Amino acid sequence: MYKYDDYDHAMVDARVAEFSDQVRRRLAGEITEDQFKPLRLMNGLYLQLHAYMLRVAVPYGTLDSRQMRMLAHIARKYDRDYGHFTTRQNIQYNWIKLEDAPAILQDLASVEMHAIQTSGNCIRNISSDQWAGAAADEVTDPRPWAELLRQWSSFHPEFSYLPRKFKIAVIAANEDRAAMRLHDIGIQIVEKDGQHGAAFYVGGGMGRTPMIAPLIKDFVPLEDMLSYAEACLRVYNRYGRRDNIYKARIKILIHELGADEYRRQVEEEFKHVKSLGIDPPKAEFDRIAAQFAPPPLDASAPDDIDRSDPDFAVWVDQNVAKHKAPGHAIVNISLKPVGGIPGDASSAQIDLMADLAEKYSHDELRVTHAQNIVLPHVRKADLYAVWQALDSAGLATPNLDLISDIIACPGLDYCSLANARSIPVAQKIATRFSDLGRQKELGELKLKISGCINACGHHHAGHIGILGVDRKGTENYQLSLGGSGAEDVSLGTITGPGFDEDGVVDAIERVTDKYLAERTEGERFVDTFRRVGMAPFKEAIYG
Repeated sequence: MYKYDDYDHAMVDARVAEFSDQVRRRLAGEITEDQFKPLRLMNGLYLQLHAYMLRVAVPYGTLDSRQMRMLAHIARKYDRDYGHFTTRQNIQYNWIKLEDAPAILQDLASVEMHAIQTSGNCIRNISSDQWAGAAADEVTDPRPWAELLRQWSSFHPEFSYLPRKFKIAVIAANEDRAAMRLHDIGIQIVEKDGQHGAAFYVGGGMGRTPMIAPLIKDFVPLEDMLSYAEACLRVYNRYGRRDNIYKARIKILIHELGADEYRRQVEEEFKHVKSLGIDPPKAEFDRIAAQFAPPPLDASAPDDIDRSDPDFAVWVDQNVAKHKAPGHAIVNISLKPVGGIPGDASSAQIDLMADLAEKYSHDELRVTHAQNIVLPHVRKADLYAVWQALDSAGLATPNLDLISDIIACPGLDYCSLANARSIPVAQKIATRFSDLGRQKELGELKLKISGCINACGHHHAGHIGILGVDRKGTENYQLSLGGSGAEDVSLGTITGPGFDEDGVVDAIERVTDKYLAERTEGERFVDTFRRVGMAPFKEAIYG
């Protein structure tokens, strides 16, 4: 994984010093909250309902045990002993004191981490496939390109004050594990005629007006990737709306211009940008790529797994994925215990995952956009020991991609923007469907909950999505069906009138019962919905 060079260290240390002085001035009353707000947001510090929240960047979801232990230390010392892993592969702390923020950033800098550009109208944390470098189906490891984009976008002088926040994802497999086409720019590294290039999808996003990004260019040579991304951003920065926050995202610009006209302008801009020489020389890319060399995997590792423990076998079947190397596997750690808060982990659990990564996964972990954690390089011979340790810490719930593997934002329990609570709804759904046999009978079913229209819980992309709204001062929950953030990307359709907290749980039960009655052999929920349409589900929900 990437290690800071002298420039990275100097850049982050300078930002820590700057922000420390800004916090000092705010605490001394030398600047007002209105003056301080844009400064703290550019450093990932939000003011929420009850306290400050700090969002820490985990570039493309990759970190090592030293960094993971620092996240545990921050949870213990500065928060209430836990952290919340998010859909941008970051971690948030919800109970931060302003006077502690500079010390936290100093601690992060000591392990090559920061909170820069995790908020504000800038290019946010670059996200990627959580199985990158280990997946059997990728054409190459996309993380060197994600790192190149991170370096290009950090403190970019033209893109530090965009019309609105901007999110980029990079993948290198046909299976989309990063919701790539629901980003402002989604980049898929592809192979054509023996050469690797980048397919650019631009103009996706969720929120108030969800849209799926159209394909703007099917093949950009990788040596031109930064220049092409720059051209995409320049056209947006030139024409994006700054007079209306609800129409400021690039998805609105492309919708109004049309994909063909936007493409024409990007191609024209690209001709000019290419002459500026912003693409790195091959030697620089090779320097970055060398840091993502595959770990020294055990070529003699046995490929069989002892499945004699039935509980272990259930976990293997549900939470362990195929690795590109024989004798190895990808371990997915669920942060979704029944009745728990999706994405939350205690400091002790975070420390344990760091220990397991150091001992069994070549000192590497990943954060997923589904709010789980991955150990990407585990010998199959070590799976049982890993499972035992996870099980003892409450981290071995075998529910990856099942109905209880819920994505949920913090909602009205924490967020000042939310209209309704997400956490209690997630807990009630997971409890209602707690029987693992029932979950496995339902099969792959991705349920996602947002507490407001900003869609931090990705409800538009849920096979079943829930949106919390305020209806005359009362929390109300809209149900949508048929969304997907994967390669079969689609946006969910609202079923009809909303429900109260218990009512939406009952409605989901009626939806799943109808699915079981309608499905054909091997059909996932989303496939059945697409085949039969909304009508039978609506009838089941509302009678």
